[in-house]
Amino acid sequence: MAEFIPVPPFDLVVFGATGDLSLRKLFPSLLHRFLDGQIPAQSRLIGVARSDMDTSAFRTLIHDSREEFAPGACVDHAKCEDFLRHVEYVKLDATAPAERWTPLKDALTNGKGNVRIFYLSTAPSLFVPIAQKLGETGLATQESRIVLEKPIGRDLASSRAINDGVGAVFDEQRTFRIDHYLGKETVQNLLVLRFANMLVEPVWSRETIDHVQITVAEEIGVEGRADYYDKSGALRDMVQNHILQLLCLVALESPNSMDADAIRTEKLKVLSALKRIDAKAAPAKTVRGQYKAGLVSGSKAPGYSEEVGKPTRTETFVAIKAEVDNWRWAGVPFYLRTGKRMGTRRSEIVIQFKDTPVPIFGAGAGSPNKLVLRLQPDEGVRLWLNMKEPGPGGLRVKTAPLDLSFAEEFGGVRYPDAYERLLMDVVRGNLALFMRRDEVDAAWKWADALLAAWDENGGEPHLYAAGANGPTQSALMLDRDGRAWWDPE
Repeated sequence: MAEFIPVPPFDLVVFGATGDLSLRKLFPSLLHRFLDGQIPAQSRLIGVARSDMDTSAFRTLIHDSREEFAPGACVDHAKCEDFLRHVEYVKLDATAPAERWTPLKDALTNGKGNVRIFYLSTAPSLFVPIAQKLGETGLATQESRIVLEKPIGRDLASSRAINDGVGAVFDEQRTFRIDHYLGKETVQNLLVLRFANMLVEPVWSRETIDHVQITVAEEIGVEGRADYYDKSGALRDMVQNHILQLLCLVALESPNSMDADAIRTEKLKVLSALKRIDAKAAPAKTVRGQYKAGLVSGSKAPGYSEEVGKPTRTETFVAIKAEVDNWRWAGVPFYLRTGKRMGTRRSEIVIQFKDTPVPIFGAGAGSPNKLVLRLQPDEGVRLWLNMKEPGPGGLRVKTAPLDLSFAEEFGGVRYPDAYERLLMDVVRGNLALFMRRDEVDAAWKWADALLAAWDENGGEPHLYAAGANGPTQSALMLDRDGRAWWDPE
């Protein structure tokens, strides 16, 4: 069983505290860390928002949200009440002049010696104004830290403007650009799998790997994010950050240590080696899709244009054949896929190995080995091998998995989720699982080139029924290469 080591006392100020992310993820995550004894008694959690309420009403909101979003989170109600006593609320318009920030300054007065963290769970347009006000009011000390949620802008230019503005107040060592996928157990285990097992690393290259698939599929639609999503689309929302970060961890070279910059430098090398996809290559190497009405888990789901209330060309699905142009990966395609209103909710990485050079057991006996790393919903690792099927009457080859389910292997013990782990890393000052500025720039350069290619080519996204695994053109893209998506039942 993992040992939960307490972090130093801290003051966490959450801007946008009454928003969906704060209530669904941040405060429930902090509750779990409090229940496991990681959050010291001197710590304070300060919610900041424009909503007209006091601390008592905010505590009630957190309590009610916990019962809605994490109903099994608290068995010991006394400890839950103890957690809420650490929570305070400050009504503040983040765009207000510096002289109106006095309530927040007063709230932070008694936190001497605590690590001070500002979490911006707001629209990206507020990142720079809030950072500037924190500087003007003296709230941003040399020891304080800032956490930025994705997206960091909508292209390279806007991303640089945000990073320049925030960077004028908080230097790079105090800026934590959060991507919750990097906090997932399986994602971190990928580094251990590769670099702590001599069995694995020698076969991790173009010599033995045929291709890689990364899928992030969602059953939900745009929910309450229609306005944001229609200006973003699947490429900006998922590929530029989450999926490219997963690609980096699959493809990076071994860092010299687990130091934050050692890991992030190797990820930057991968992003720099990603081939740009221009207008000429885009039709063969990319597929844009948009869901129409259909059935998801047996229930009728509206089409995307119905949800946003207008016809639109925004993609809710994208499939990409990406290539990492370096010695290790030359010639190995990385098939990336993400979409909303798909058949199942799952995120996984599939490493498909090459077939044996000579089929001595007959053509079609078994199938190429696969290593499948499941990020959600049930985290685990499966290695698909060819084995002899038991029984008399001849030798028959069957493909079967060696299965490592984290939930089963580690005794059903609950381990911290991504936000819990990342929040504690911010308190510790550990930047290893957070994106460095040059990583963000490199990812946007690649994404901007593809967006420009799509604009140049024009055309509408291909429609797919809600509940399907994307448009047919996505399957055809792989079929042209003699491959197929891994879509287990």
